[in-house]
Amino acid sequence: MRYTPRLLEHEIARAARGFGAVVLTGPRRAGKTHLLRHLLPKADYVLLEDPDTLARLRADTRGFLAERQPPVILDEVQNAPELFNYVRTLLDRAPRRTGQWFLTGSQEASLMAGVTESLAGRAAIFQLLPLSMAESGKVDLFSGGFPEVIARPRQREIWFSSYLQSYLERDVRAITNVRDLATFRRFLGLVAARHGQILNRSDLAGPLGVSVPTISEWLSILEVTGQILLVPPYFENFGKRLIKSPKIYWVDSGLACYLLGIRTRAELSRSPFRGALFEGLVAAEIAKAQINAGGRKELYFFRDRPGLEVDFLIPRRGELWLIEAKASGTVFPADGRGIQALMAGRKGAKSGRGVVVHQGSGHPSPTSVLAPGVRAISLGKLVAELNG
Repeated sequence: MRYTPRLLEHEIARAARGFGAVVLTGPRRAGKTHLLRHLLPKADYVLLEDPDTLARLRADTRGFLAERQPPVILDEVQNAPELFNYVRTLLDRAPRRTGQWFLTGSQEASLMAGVTESLAGRAAIFQLLPLSMAESGKVDLFSGGFPEVIARPRQREIWFSSYLQSYLERDVRAITNVRDLATFRRFLGLVAARHGQILNRSDLAGPLGVSVPTISEWLSILEVTGQILLVPPYFENFGKRLIKSPKIYWVDSGLACYLLGIRTRAELSRSPFRGALFEGLVAAEIAKAQINAGGRKELYFFRDRPGLEVDFLIPRRGELWLIEAKASGTVFPADGRGIQALMAGRKGAKSGRGVVVHQGSGHPSPTSVLAPGVRAISLGKLVAELNG
């Protein structure tokens, strides 16, 4: 499969010049291994999913590492957490040597626990999500951004089916003791049906016949394995009664479509979920732009109890961007009224910028001003601005 350059490459290369170790997390099959092997074509590569490799490592961890010639890529390192203490020792012996160890993992919670305990201050940490629209022009609402789906679109159905089976058997069971994988698979479909909605755990628990604490545990699994985004409410003091629960989105719109039973682009165009899916695509592109620049996710929504709502709020370069997502290609001044109302209530706060993003041309096009401080732009134009 041909490699697609990733925006995170620059940040990882820069970090490797200042840290002895780099940790790269993210969903399974997002492209972590391809990225590192592209950046470090001569590195010693070790896949820690091979049983024979793991057996040799556990029999003599110190000797196993002594055989390695840096730079070394330790892939899926969550399968051998005992490595963290040994890598820390090697880093401490040569504190001025940088770019020695590159660790990848698909299960962020367990991986981060090892980093926190053993490599704090010694490792730069990054997250890689599936391809963004800024990285590939083939990323869209139906396909999503997993590199293998982009490369082989005709195998989309088989790939997502296999991906879910692998995810259930590997990541889910490795993190927690989910005995009934069939119920967990139904849970994934229910979460997809609530894509873009305010999270209501009881609403998910009832149809499955499980407890609310179980739903919270399962949502945590989806979040730490990079499958969903939980977008929290924005709590700036507006003097309003605000919704306090987060909104939930699947990170990959292609996987969300698959879970919703949307099998063709024609089905997507008439699906009642199209608006929510587009909103989720906008959320994912915002998060990817922030993470690929070496930052952290700073993505919020606003909704008060009387019903004033703005899809997304993001701090950017000293401003607060207020963003509405509209799946249609036509935008009207009324689509920006929520943004206008919220901006009017922020007197004295830092400056704001209002954007209504629509599913228009993927290329930058003339900006349409809907109201003072509110403009309508295509998703392609928004992506270009966020990654500029």
